[in-house]
Amino acid sequence: MNLTRAAIEKNRITIAFLLVVALMGIQSYFGMPQSEDPGFTIRTAMVITYFPGASPERVEQLVTDKLEKAIQEIPQVDVINSQSKNGVSIIIVDVQERYKVMRPIWDDLRRKVDRARGQLPDGIIGPNVNDEFGDVFGTVVNLTGDGYSDAELKDVADEVRDELLLIDEVAKVEIHGAQEERVFVEYNNARLAELGLSPGQLKNILESRNIINPGGQVRTRDEEIVLEPSGNFESVQDLKRTIISLPGREELIYLEDVANIYRGYVDPPENLMRASGDRGLALAMSMREGGNILVLGEEVKKSIDRLQRSYPHGIDFEFTQFQAGEVEKKVDGFVGNLIQAVAIVMLVMLLSLGVRTGLVVASLIPMAIVMAFIFMAFFDV
Repeated sequence: MNLTRAAIEKNRITIAFLLVVALMGIQSYFGMPQSEDPGFTIRTAMVITYFPGASPERVEQLVTDKLEKAIQEIPQVDVINSQSKNGVSIIIVDVQERYKVMRPIWDDLRRKVDRARGQLPDGIIGPNVNDEFGDVFGTVVNLTGDGYSDAELKDVADEVRDELLLIDEVAKVEIHGAQEERVFVEYNNARLAELGLSPGQLKNILESRNIINPGGQVRTRDEEIVLEPSGNFESVQDLKRTIISLPGREELIYLEDVANIYRGYVDPPENLMRASGDRGLALAMSMREGGNILVLGEEVKKSIDRLQRSYPHGIDFEFTQFQAGEVEKKVDGFVGNLIQAVAIVMLVMLLSLGVRTGLVVASLIPMAIVMAFIFMAFFDV
């Protein structure tokens, strides 16, 4: 069967088919994922365990070696590299290249690490498994608040984060520049010695008071009442009024009589964030896999504009990284160049082959392009 002859003789079917292909290609183009930095499969995870005060040899024997033996049971693992330093164990796990779906492997890694946790010594922090190396934060919004404290600004950032996570295209929102709050208990060694107390005793007294234990429950015929014992610290004032029994004396004093207690921030701060010279916070957003950065940018802008109107004067938002704008420029430039190239080729065809033949040949170029879009969508390109 001559396909060309059939297409010419049944031209109505041919035209209808080409129109369907054109519509499907255009629809596929507008539905394609768009991002400046598309995600890619990373087959590396890191297991970090802190063992404060331990030498590298003890970290190796008591932590690293035991975790490595558990991780080696995973059949997909290719290479394991480890470092044992003062107080910290770092294990880097690489998976074989032939595996594409990583989530089940990382879940298996976490189960193995959790199972080995019971063999590790007391006093460790972790182990923590980190497999999120491939996140790209293409949209960053700075948050500043003139006259607002760090704690108040952090509360606003938490509210904004919850709102941004409601956007379908957003996968993750991280807050950078937040200062960690602490309650400080500052004492004078001479004053403690005068009262017969040591810093260790003071620490034990506070730990024995600030506990949360289950109080059980009372069941009646109609209801169940949960009992919650009091005693844990709810405020700085509660901490100040902690009663201390002096050793060897029948005397009770308050903690505020021997120490200065106040709420503050970690000093020096681990990280600081400034926007236009002012202290602030940054909210970094990553896009879900297969998402459209242009849709993400549009939705984020709408949310930020709405939030800007809802907060009082002094709270300001500013985009410092807006990947959607850069992608839109590149896509528009690509489309413009493509249209110009197709137009030039079609014009040459019309001039060299005549109107009828030139139109037939020239139409093949855009049709080939839209058909390529269909295949790209089908194969998730």
